[in-house]
Amino acid sequence: MSRIQTTFDKLKQHKRKALIPFFTAGDPNPALTVPLLHALVEAGADVIELGVPFSDPMADGPTIQRASERALKHHVGLHHVLDMVAEFRSSNSSTPIVLMGYGNPIEAMGWETFAQRCAEVGVDGVLTVDFPPEEGHEAFAHLTRHGIDPIFLIAPTSSDARVARVAKQARGYVYYVSLKGVTGAGHLDLAAIEQKIPQLRKHIQLPIGIGFGIRDAATALAVAKLCDGVVVGSRIVQEIEDSTGQNVVANVSKLVKELRQAVDRA
Repeated sequence: MSRIQTTFDKLKQHKRKALIPFFTAGDPNPALTVPLLHALVEAGADVIELGVPFSDPMADGPTIQRASERALKHHVGLHHVLDMVAEFRSSNSSTPIVLMGYGNPIEAMGWETFAQRCAEVGVDGVLTVDFPPEEGHEAFAHLTRHGIDPIFLIAPTSSDARVARVAKQARGYVYYVSLKGVTGAGHLDLAAIEQKIPQLRKHIQLPIGIGFGIRDAATALAVAKLCDGVVVGSRIVQEIEDSTGQNVVANVSKLVKELRQAVDRA
C-alpha cells in the first residue's frame, strides 16, 4: 500500500480531510527547501506537492512562475529536487511527497531513470501537467512499475469520457482544478464545484483533491466540505515571496496552521 493511500485511509477513518500544500523546490533558495518541507508537516500538512522548477510553466500564473524563476536562478534542476526529497526522507518516512511539474525535465532524464530514482529517494506520486493520460501510457507504466502513483488533473470542462479515462489510469488521488485558467487565477464558484463533484464520483473511486484559487481559511473550509483534500499552492508561494529568508519558515508555518484549523472544521 502506498503512502498516499495509507494517508487518505487514516484520514477517512478519523473523518478528516487532507491538507495538501504546494511550493516550488529551490524557492526562495535551495537551503530552505527541506526546512520548509518539515515545517509544512509540523504545521499540519498531510501530503506535500513539491514543484519542479521549469522555465515555461504554462499552467501556472505569475506567482508560481516567479517561484520557478527564483529557483532557476539558483540552478535548481530535477536532480537537485530528488536529492532534496532524499534528505527529507532521512528523517520523515511517512508524509507523502508528490512531484508536480512538466514533462521536459523528466524527458531529459528519461522516464525509466526518473521513476527508479523517485523510488530510491521516496517520491510517492508524480503529476506532470502537460502529460495527460491520453499521451503518456509508456511514461506512466514506468512510474507504476516502480510503485509511484501517477496523478492527473481534471478540469471543469472535462467530459465524462475523459473523467473515465483518468479514473482508469490514476493512482493516489485525482486533482480537480476548481476553475478555468492558470494557478492563482479567478474566484471559486463553490456552487459549480458542488455540482461537479457528484459527477466525478460516478467514475472515480480514488480520493479527490481540489485546488486552484484557494487563498484563505474560509475558502479552504468551504472546499473541504466538498472533497477529500484541499490543495493550496499560489497562496503559500505568495507568502514565500513576501517573506525574508529569516522569517519565511515561520510565516509559512503560521499560514498552514490556519489552513489546517479551517480544514479540520469541515
